[in-house]
Amino acid sequence: MIRRFRWLLPLLSILLVFPVLAGDKRSWQPLKKDGLHDPKGPAIDELQNPGEALSILPPDLVGNMVRWVVALQEGRIQPRTNILPDTRINVLDLDLIYGNTGDQPFVRFPHKPHTEWLDCSNCHEGIFKTKFNTSGIKMSLILEGRFCGQCHGAVAFPLTECQRCHSIPANTFRGQFGAQQALPAKK
Repeated sequence: MIRRFRWLLPLLSILLVFPVLAGDKRSWQPLKKDGLHDPKGPAIDELQNPGEALSILPPDLVGNMVRWVVALQEGRIQPRTNILPDTRINVLDLDLIYGNTGDQPFVRFPHKPHTEWLDCSNCHEGIFKTKFNTSGIKMSLILEGRFCGQCHGAVAFPLTECQRCHSIPANTFRGQFGAQQALPAKK
């Protein structure tokens, strides 16, 4: 059987290697052409275009084409932790593991990269209840823009990247669902 499709190997090699050899091909619409900004507005030339600002950050192939968590881990960006002086910042370095994912791998929710961007009140008790597994999270609701869907697909990587959340194969997980020590961060 392998001999029969041996002719495919050079073609597959070219297809897999070409994107790496081609370099960074990301591109963004200039603000004057993005359909969001007024191209005749008085400040349009004062604003930084996305291509200039984002091209120096770690590339992604989806969404806004930036791996924001990697940029944060590498210290390329240092987002403000708060705007209001009395906001309490609590970087939480633990993961939540969700089962009940049907045929998909279990979901790993890493708190740390989320809490480095947002304070707790951005999600709790509004989008998510603090007590594990009491929010009624369902994939269909996420796809409707609720729960994780409030950010993913808007400002965070899109929901088409299933494996970024469904990252724990069911046959490898030996713990209990819920909060646990954080796994090493993925890049």
